[in-house]
Amino acid sequence: MDPVSTILELLLSVEAILLIFVIVILRGSIKFVPQNRAWIIERFGKYQSTKEAGLNFIIPFIDRVAADRSLKEQATDVPSQSAITRDNISLVVDGVLYFRVLDPYKATYGVDDYVFAVTQLAQTTMRSELGKMELDKTFEERDLLNTNIVAAINAASDPWGIQVLRYEIKDIVPPNSVMEAMEAQMKAERVKRAQILESEGDRQAAINVAEGKKQAQVLAAEAEKAEQILKAEGEAKAIIAVAEAQADALRKVGEAANTDEGQKAIQLDLATKAILAKEAIAKESSVVLLPDNATDASSLVAQGMSIINTLNSKKSS
Repeated sequence: MDPVSTILELLLSVEAILLIFVIVILRGSIKFVPQNRAWIIERFGKYQSTKEAGLNFIIPFIDRVAADRSLKEQATDVPSQSAITRDNISLVVDGVLYFRVLDPYKATYGVDDYVFAVTQLAQTTMRSELGKMELDKTFEERDLLNTNIVAAINAASDPWGIQVLRYEIKDIVPPNSVMEAMEAQMKAERVKRAQILESEGDRQAAINVAEGKKQAQVLAAEAEKAEQILKAEGEAKAIIAVAEAQADALRKVGEAANTDEGQKAIQLDLATKAILAKEAIAKESSVVLLPDNATDASSLVAQGMSIINTLNSKKSS
């Protein structure tokens, strides 16, 4: 075999080995970290850096990925547990915890298993918060209870690099005896509300009836008032019409009296009325009729003597 060929073959094999080694080195040194994740890099077993999303480089065979932490919001179930309220009622409570990793370094080196740790902390905190409340308050103030649990967990989990976003109680189960008492109380409350609503309805009905009577009386009074006003206006109009008719009649009489025929008619009318008046006076026995020439002195004396004689004769009779 030709020595030159042998040397060339050896060089080619060495180059191939070097190329493969370089490829392996490059492949091991280039790391693509996914979005919302963080890699903890250790060098010779010691923390070296935290690699975030994107293209990153490490030293192969020296650096290694010690932990892969998700930065997304995570939800973990808090198992059911027994808790005692302030009024010594035993409850079975479970919930859901929502949290996220803020500091991957603390989540890796500050606690062994942060999911287990935060779950246990949520359980103990929930028991502690329920022990501060009475049974009725646990149902009425769930939002306040959840807020207090989140605040207490965040205060304790800060060294772990964990942030608790919210805690939701899924179910609260009291003992059967308490459930029966609560159902009886709810039934009594419903009966009470029904009676209150019925009494309110009766009261409103009575008020409506009274208001209706009041409005009817007001309308009747207003109608009577309007009737009296209309009647008074009608009588006033009638008086005005009569007065206008009388005035018109007098005006026509005056116009007629201003003529010769009218004067004769007036004289005739006056004479007729005088005769009628004398007839009416003559019916009274104590009255003596005087003639039309009563202005004459002799006639007046004669008439006076006649009147005296007539009166004397009536007295003697």
